[in-house]
Amino acid sequence: MAGFVKELEVINALADAAPGFVWRLVGEGSDDATALRPFGPDLMVNMSVWESVEALRDFTYRDADHLEQLRRRREWFSHTGLGSHLVLWWIPAGTIPTLQEARERLALLDANGPGPDAFTLRTPYDSP
Repeated sequence: MAGFVKELEVINALADAAPGFVWRLVGEGSDDATALRPFGPDLMVNMSVWESVEALRDFTYRDADHLEQLRRRREWFSHTGLGSHLVLWWIPAGTIPTLQEARERLALLDANGPGPDAFTLRTPYDSP
């Protein structure tokens, strides 16, 4: 995981400057969320808000630096077997999501599959 953390500052700076980026979770007194472990010591949290699914998709898959790190994820992480590891949902403008809300949306996605209240980049739903 050290290789991932080493690259995180650069990737976060790219995200912060990306079109459509709104907000990302950071720990108190930190510039990232790597120290936050609300779901256990082996699970890192990364949570952000984007203006649209398209903006997130563009950054995730079209930014060459981010895409390179995404391709290397198996070097740093293993699948937990705990279910979904990524979920998207719509929030009103100006709202900041909570970690509890993220946990609930992950559970909703695992229980019901993609829907308007919990979906993925592969199965997006339009904003209400």
